[in-house]
Amino acid sequence: MTPFEYPDEPHARRHGPQGYADYESYRPWLRDEFTFRCVYCLKRERWGHVAGEYDIDHFQPVSVNAALGTDYDNLLYACARCNLAKRDREVPDPTVHLTTDELRVYPDGRIEGLTPAAKKLIAKLDLDSPQATQWRLIWIRNVELARQFDREQYERLLSFPDDLPDLSRLRPPGGNTRPAGVEESHFVRRQRNQLAVTY
Repeated sequence: MTPFEYPDEPHARRHGPQGYADYESYRPWLRDEFTFRCVYCLKRERWGHVAGEYDIDHFQPVSVNAALGTDYDNLLYACARCNLAKRDREVPDPTVHLTTDELRVYPDGRIEGLTPAAKKLIAKLDLDSPQATQWRLIWIRNVELARQFDREQYERLLSFPDDLPDLSRLRPPGGNTRPAGVEESHFVRRQRNQLAVTY
């Protein structure tokens, strides 16, 4: 299992909280929505300090459409590096174009776009830079060595965070357009013993 397996299908939103005046209030929903990792580079929360390392990215920049500043479906969970690289530029939608059909990550850390949209995303976020390639290779090897020689460390590297958000306790001011998603949240699935040890 590589830690850089992009999804097979475009991402369909599970949650639909509405009405928060501050986009930061959507953070617990977005953490669960994007499985506690950056939507662009797949950096996991378990690989470092969470505080200060993950941002909420406005897919359509507020400078282009201020009305979407607190629209949940316009928000993405991104590491600080990727959010900084994207800035306020418009890019192809990563929830649509960062899939196994549109890109490849190789065992040596290289990443290759297979479609024009994926190539554009990789270029705009500098995901194919020597530094990014080296970073992926380090984590690919870390995970592989742990898998071979230290199962406890392997599970630590690829497990879910301990502090899964309990979305059932949250009450978005404007309600939730996708309430069924709460029952499929990682917190609830862990309570039901349905959450895998690693992902």
